[in-house]
Amino acid sequence: MTRPKIALLGAILESNRFAPPAELVDFTSLTWLAGDALLSEARATTPKLATEFAAFVRAMDATGDWMPVPCMLAASHPAGPVRKAVIEEVIATSEDMLRAAGPVDAVYICNHGAMVAEHDHDPDGLLMSRIRGVVGPDVPIAATLDLHANISQRMVEACDLIVGYRTNPHVDQIERGEETAFSLRRILASGVRPKIAHVRLPLVPASVTLLSAEHPYGTLIDLGQRRQAEYRGEVLNVSVFGNFLFSDTPDNGLSIVVTAREDEHAAKALAVELADKAWSLRKDFVRQLTSVEEAVAISSGQAPGQESGQDRPPVIFSDAGDNPGGGGSGRTTELLAALHAAGVSNCLFGSFCDPELASEAQRVGVGNRFKARFNRTCDTTLSWGKWDLPFEADAEVLALHDGDVVGERGMTAGRRLALGPSAALRIGGITVVVITDRTQTADPVFFHMFGLDIASARTVVVKSRGHFRAGFSNWFPPSEVFEVDTGGLTSPVHERWPLTHLPRPNYPMDEDTAWTA
Repeated sequence: MTRPKIALLGAILESNRFAPPAELVDFTSLTWLAGDALLSEARATTPKLATEFAAFVRAMDATGDWMPVPCMLAASHPAGPVRKAVIEEVIATSEDMLRAAGPVDAVYICNHGAMVAEHDHDPDGLLMSRIRGVVGPDVPIAATLDLHANISQRMVEACDLIVGYRTNPHVDQIERGEETAFSLRRILASGVRPKIAHVRLPLVPASVTLLSAEHPYGTLIDLGQRRQAEYRGEVLNVSVFGNFLFSDTPDNGLSIVVTAREDEHAAKALAVELADKAWSLRKDFVRQLTSVEEAVAISSGQAPGQESGQDRPPVIFSDAGDNPGGGGSGRTTELLAALHAAGVSNCLFGSFCDPELASEAQRVGVGNRFKARFNRTCDTTLSWGKWDLPFEADAEVLALHDGDVVGERGMTAGRRLALGPSAALRIGGITVVVITDRTQTADPVFFHMFGLDIASARTVVVKSRGHFRAGFSNWFPPSEVFEVDTGGLTSPVHERWPLTHLPRPNYPMDEDTAWTA
């Protein structure tokens, strides 16, 4: 096939069941592109849309002639269940554009894989099955997904190839987009439809245990890659999906997805082998967090074995309960207030999402002081706002920025970010970065845009669960990274949540869970 005609589309949302619903504005403010505008953005020097989507397009451009059919790509920051009208509009628009384009040779779908809708536990599978209904049973469909995806049988049945990220923090989106393009080229050239095998376990780990550079998750991913290589080209892809606890769906659970060129038995055998290995490691998918009190002691030089704050290496704290990258509000004050009350010095705190405070700082101006009121209008009577407590402190405006930046390291390297009006405020010994856009601080650019020196700080706090590890690895080795047990919409403690849709029994919620492949 010399000039394949390939449709491009997707809907990207990681849904936290307990967060506010994902509205239309959550998508239009991040990514809501269709037709030629979508293709142009994918080919931009510093695209604002999903990195793997842009990588797929560039890989297709580099490997031969093709006819792209850009339909629609919608993306939101992590939030609650998507509104029915919003996801239906995305799906219907893509269906209409596909029909208008006429027959296609293949489809590429760029999703996250952990989306929940107010009317459907599995809108990712809904989208994929609806697209399958338009193109028919003979057209290959390839999809890329985040490794936190909740894999449903509906997704597997609708697709011919599913490619998941292999790194957490996520730094391999370019490679996965390219892999999908290359594999799709091979599929079209051979005319042979791949075979997918899927095994889901009753193992529902929290995201803090899903680091690809550490055991046990990294052990599984590495084993999958070694075994894939031993199949000498027969196995196209091995993906180990960790699931996203906060989606709370019937499809939650660690999933193994293996795609073979044509040997269905090989795919099934390898999927079962990896699932058995995962189950044998289930007790290792439990992680202890650092308490707020311990974090304050470490920062204050009062932890056991410390004589003074200067006798310990610099540390970075993850405000684990309030990760905007998992649906957190980005404005809980528990850890900030505790550090401030303890008089902690030489501390960088990023980033607090408070549009009103950022706007006021812009009006006050650099070098001036004012009473900074965090969360002045938050409704703490709402379930998702009960941790967004007001906090006040005398502040000096150190620097201001419009928030239009390009990521430097980690998952957002080379990607344009629109953080909105932003400010760096000094409150006592803490410098707090305040932003307008609800985004996790996984990239040093959040501090560098103000000229703040990360290397000179004794303590850095980030509202991010794990992706900051890649962005800040130059300054903080794993031994100096602490995940702090704070309250918020992303607290990784199973017992704190009214999880009602997860398959039961499961581990670790039910310690005596039994399973065989």
